[in-house]
Amino acid sequence: MTVAGPMRQYQVVGRHKATEEHPNPEAYRMILFAPNPVTAKSKFWYYLHQFRKMKKTTGEILDCVELVEKNSRIVKNYGIWLRYDSRSGTHNMYREFRDVKLTGAVSQLYDEMAGRHRTRPRSIQIIRTAVVKAADLKRTNGMQYAKKKVKFPLVHRVDSGKRNQKALSDRTFTTVRPSTCFK
Repeated sequence: MTVAGPMRQYQVVGRHKATEEHPNPEAYRMILFAPNPVTAKSKFWYYLHQFRKMKKTTGEILDCVELVEKNSRIVKNYGIWLRYDSRSGTHNMYREFRDVKLTGAVSQLYDEMAGRHRTRPRSIQIIRTAVVKAADLKRTNGMQYAKKKVKFPLVHRVDSGKRNQKALSDRTFTTVRPSTCFK
């Protein structure tokens, strides 16, 4: 699986195919993160084959729906529990991300795991996700934004005095570097 674009959240429901012995088999529901519904169905069969004695040829998909977050205007802290395979073995991990959507936090997770740990998307299994309160944050990167009086200083700005001049006036080019440290 490759991550092409942002991840999306899908709910996939499937079951064994109905037979004469079992006319109404038990249905299984899974919430998965995938870039498209085809990949979500593929991941559903991958995980279901591990948990139950069932595969795509002996089962059927009943429903595949994309889940959309209701309130995506507020920045939230997300905690993600995951498992990934590296060159040396399988590792469990907990990560924290800040985003307006859970799918955005999962996209950040895949990007960060590829950058920091060289992990392929097919090697990552998301176990659980949760919205974490600011008081319950464990990682220092998220804690610095959880304070009430967070300041974002505008450092290293270039003076915008030349914006209202003509393109090639005599003050377009100067021999002095701009001062970017303002107090």
